[in-house]
Amino acid sequence: MADSRKILITSALPYINGVKHLGNLAGSMLPADVYARVMRLMGHEALYICATDEHGTPAELAAQEAGMSVQEYCDEQYEVQRAAGEGFALSYDWFGRSSRPANHALTQQFAHALEAAGLIEERVSQQVYSIDDGRFLPDRYVEGTCPHCGFEKARGDQCDNCGRLLDPTDLKDPYSAVSGSKAVEVRDTRHLFLLQSQMQDRIRDWVEASDDWPQLAKSIALKWLDEGLRDRAITRDLSWGVPVTSPDGSPRPGFEDKVFYVWFDAPIEYIAATQEWAASIDNDDAWKGFWRTDEGADETEYVQFMGKDNVAFHTVSFPATLLGSGQPWKTVDKLKAFNWITWYGGKFSTSQKRGVFMNQALDLLPADYWRWYLTANAPEGSDAAFTWEGFQAAVNSDLANVLGNFVNRITKYCASKFDGVVPDGGEPGEAEAWMAQELKTRLAALSDHYEKMEFRKAAAETRAIWAAGNEYLTKAEPWVKYKTDKDAAASGVRTGLNLAALFGVIAQPIIPGAAAKILDALNIPETNRTWPGAEDTGLMDALPRGLEITPPNVLFQKIEDDEVTEWTDTFGGEEV
Repeated sequence: MADSRKILITSALPYINGVKHLGNLAGSMLPADVYARVMRLMGHEALYICATDEHGTPAELAAQEAGMSVQEYCDEQYEVQRAAGEGFALSYDWFGRSSRPANHALTQQFAHALEAAGLIEERVSQQVYSIDDGRFLPDRYVEGTCPHCGFEKARGDQCDNCGRLLDPTDLKDPYSAVSGSKAVEVRDTRHLFLLQSQMQDRIRDWVEASDDWPQLAKSIALKWLDEGLRDRAITRDLSWGVPVTSPDGSPRPGFEDKVFYVWFDAPIEYIAATQEWAASIDNDDAWKGFWRTDEGADETEYVQFMGKDNVAFHTVSFPATLLGSGQPWKTVDKLKAFNWITWYGGKFSTSQKRGVFMNQALDLLPADYWRWYLTANAPEGSDAAFTWEGFQAAVNSDLANVLGNFVNRITKYCASKFDGVVPDGGEPGEAEAWMAQELKTRLAALSDHYEKMEFRKAAAETRAIWAAGNEYLTKAEPWVKYKTDKDAAASGVRTGLNLAALFGVIAQPIIPGAAAKILDALNIPETNRTWPGAEDTGLMDALPRGLEITPPNVLFQKIEDDEVTEWTDTFGGEEV
């Protein structure tokens, strides 16, 4: 086992307005959880931090639609999202909220530090005001025609068609995305601007020095830098959010009715949530070892997980905040970016309720079924389409036939022929030698895939190891040998049980519920559920001979065709 490392893991903060869909889960929270679980099993100190992102116009509008105050709405939705994460067995060490006092205080501190460093200035800017809505419109709530590519539904912050960054005033034929009203006009408003243009060279040097980023993340960051960093307003004309203060804590003159832009305060919540975690373990300074390089964080590995639409903010804006503050903050070492899980070729949509959402998924099937499919089909190299047919095939083949069938066969045979105890007798032969070589090669590859955050490959290798176990049983044939050579049968059953234990161990990161059932059935103590090292020996004779085992109940129910038909009728299945 390698020396223990200290690893900070964060995933993109789920926004507060409603339960997240499977695409959100697959592109940030789930891979972060799988990675955190693997690192812990390998003996590393892995801290997984996440939180709800609660500020901004969408929260205000959702609360208004629900007939609630914004605070009440966010309180309610936080519990909904916390429960959904728990239902999917996401192993957060802390799940915070960006609206809590810790994030307010840190956001204000960063703003003061940046201003002291000469990177913030007040500017009068022109912003779109909706007369019918009676409010200034945040960038994303102004829509119109992109001046670069002619896309007719470009947002005021970015065109989803050509990917160019925009200001709302760039749009042709703008209108309010809140009401659809075209009664909009440009008005003067005063805001604080983060002078990102002054950080251009420093951010580029930092990005280019980041050797551990997948190509997707680095290419998005360099695209933004090649277009030239623009100074961005970090305040908004809203009432819900982090108040804008002077260094003495009093309201900043002229900004009493403004708050910090949600994309300025949201990433800072990673730090604030870590502070709350530290308080929860009665060690208020514990967060510093993850975030302050003058307090040991230079020895910490910081790994971020997010969808490709969040990359630019985490590779430009948040680093500009951290580096520009002039303070010894830890910046990300590895940034794993994902493409999108699509719904039959179209987008999942929270606002349009298109696709399966986390709470709906758990009403249909246990979390492990979804966790396996979304990991095995992780959208790493390109977008990956969710289909009910593909989901059914993966569950029935990989989980029910390959893993479930193996565990079921070997434990039931042990119970019927060897009184439910790990049998003694017999020596390893050719089949066992073949299996040992398979494990030597494949376990090393599996660990390597996880270290490189190659989740599709890790799932494929996991399945290949399970499949090799089934092939081993075909070669060893303990049920055939039992008729003439019980010792040889005992060797095959004992090896099979040890393989079942190993399969449960390596299943833990992706399907923790089923893995626990396997390991509990084999009476494996918690202390023995750690990750197998590359040079581990004795994997096929690790269970004590004479150990009692109990065949588990059926681990995975197959998905039937009529269920696929029913779900397709309920949630859709045609290309959108």
